[in-house]
Amino acid sequence: MAFSGTGRHGKLLVLFTCCLSLFIVGLDNTILNVALPSIRGDLNASVSQLQWTIDAYTLVLASLLMVAGSTADRIGRRRVFQTGLVLFAAGSALCGLAPGLGWLIAFRVVQAVGGSMLNPVAMSIITNTFTEPRERARAIGVWGAVVGIAMALGPVVGGALVDSAGWRSVFWINLPVALAALVLSALYVPESKAAHPRRADPVGQSLVFAFLLSLAYAIIEGRAAGWSSPLILALFALAAGCLTGLLYWSPRRAEPLIDLRFFRSVPFAGSTVIAVCTFASMSGFLFLNTLYLQDARGYSPTEAGLRTLPMALMTVVFSPISGRLVGRVGPRVPLIAAGLAIAASAALLVGLADDTSTVRMVAAYSLFGIGFGLVNAPITNTAVSGMPRAQAGVASAIASTSRQVGQSFGVAVVGTTMGSVLSDPGGAGLAAATHTGWWIVLGCGVSVAGLGMLTTGRWALRTAERTGAELMPAAPPAGTPRTTDVRQ
Repeated sequence: MAFSGTGRHGKLLVLFTCCLSLFIVGLDNTILNVALPSIRGDLNASVSQLQWTIDAYTLVLASLLMVAGSTADRIGRRRVFQTGLVLFAAGSALCGLAPGLGWLIAFRVVQAVGGSMLNPVAMSIITNTFTEPRERARAIGVWGAVVGIAMALGPVVGGALVDSAGWRSVFWINLPVALAALVLSALYVPESKAAHPRRADPVGQSLVFAFLLSLAYAIIEGRAAGWSSPLILALFALAAGCLTGLLYWSPRRAEPLIDLRFFRSVPFAGSTVIAVCTFASMSGFLFLNTLYLQDARGYSPTEAGLRTLPMALMTVVFSPISGRLVGRVGPRVPLIAAGLAIAASAALLVGLADDTSTVRMVAAYSLFGIGFGLVNAPITNTAVSGMPRAQAGVASAIASTSRQVGQSFGVAVVGTTMGSVLSDPGGAGLAAATHTGWWIVLGCGVSVAGLGMLTTGRWALRTAERTGAELMPAAPPAGTPRTTDVRQ
C-alpha cells in the first residue's frame, strides 16, 4: 500500500524518488562516452557503430517523450513510471550482457523506451505533489540541478567504472538505483491521472520517429555509403516527406502530438533551436574529447574522465546561479553568456594537437561547463514564456524533446566529420580530425548567444503573448477538477 501522507516528509520522498530516475537517465546520456574506446576495442566497432550506441538511445528517447507523458496522464502516472523503471533496468542489464555491437544497439533501444517513461512522468508527479507555487519552484529547481549534475558527472563516473570493472559496468550501475526508485515509488508515490488527458496521435508519433531516424541514419552512414548513393538520397527524401506530412497533419487534428501554433511564439521557437544547438554541442564535445583523450593522448578511462572534471564542477556551480539569474534579470543574460562561453571553449580546441597543454584543456573544459550550466534554466523559461499555464507542460516537454534531438544530431554530425582516421588504432591524426567538429561546436555556441538576444527582446515577447492568447483554453465548468489523485 502506498504512503498517502502529503506532509513535507512525504513530498520530499516523492521528490527524491523522481530525482533518482532523473539521475540515472541523465547519467546514461553521458556515461557511455568514456567507455566508447573500450567498446570499440572489445567489440571491434566502427565509428558509425559507436555513434549508434549513443544515437539509438537518444533518438528513441526523443521520439517517445511526449507520447509517454500523455499516456501517463491517461492510464496513471505511477503505473507508467514504474513500467519505465522496469524497462530501463532490463535494458541496462541486457546492455551489460550484449555479445556484440548489434545487440548492444538493440538493447539501448529497450533502455530508451523505459527512459522515455521516466522524466516527463516524474515531472508530472512532482507538479501534482507540490501544488503551492513557491514550493513547486524549489522542487523544480532541485530537479534541474540533478539534470546538470548527472550529465556532467557521467564521464567521471564512467571512467572510474571502466577502469575498475570494464565497460559493461557503466550499465550495471543503473540496476540498484532503478530498484531503489521502484521500491520507493511503490511505497510513497500516489497514483494520479489527468481529468482530461490528451488523446493519442499515432500518425504524428510515427511521422516524428521516421523523420528523426531517417535523417540521423543518412547523416551517420552518408560518408561510408556515399552522399549521392540511392540509399542516402532516399533517406533524406523520406525525412523531408515525413516533415512535410507532419506539417500537413498536425493543424488538421484537434489534439496533435505537436501543436504547430506554439511556434508562432518567437521565444518558444527560439528555445527549441537553442536546446538543439546546446545539446548538440554538448554531445559533440563529449564524443570528440573521449576519443581524443584516450586514443590520441593515451589516457586511461579514469584519467580521461578526471580531465573533464572541470566541466562537471563548473556545471554544478553555475546551474543554480543560472536559475537565480533568470529569476532576477530574465533569461537574456544567462543565454548570451552561455553561448559565448561554449563558443570560447570550442575556439580553444579548434587547433587541438597531440601535445596541447593541460592549461589550455582545463580552460576549455571550464568554459564549456560554465556555458552548459548557465543554459538549462533559461531554455525552459524561454519555452514557457507567455504561454498559458495549461500549456506550460506541453511547451516544456517539447523543449525536453529538443534537447534529446540535439544530442542525437550532435553525435551524428561531429562523428561523421572525423572521417576514416579513426580506423587507425594508434590514434594517428585523430587530433587534427577533430578540428571540423570543434568549428561546429563553436557555431552552435554563437547560435545560442545570437538566439538568446533575439528571443528575449520586446518584439519576441509580444509574439509570445499573442500566441498565449490564441492557445488559452476555454474555462472548464465550475467545480471541475484539474486532476484526479487516486491514492492507494
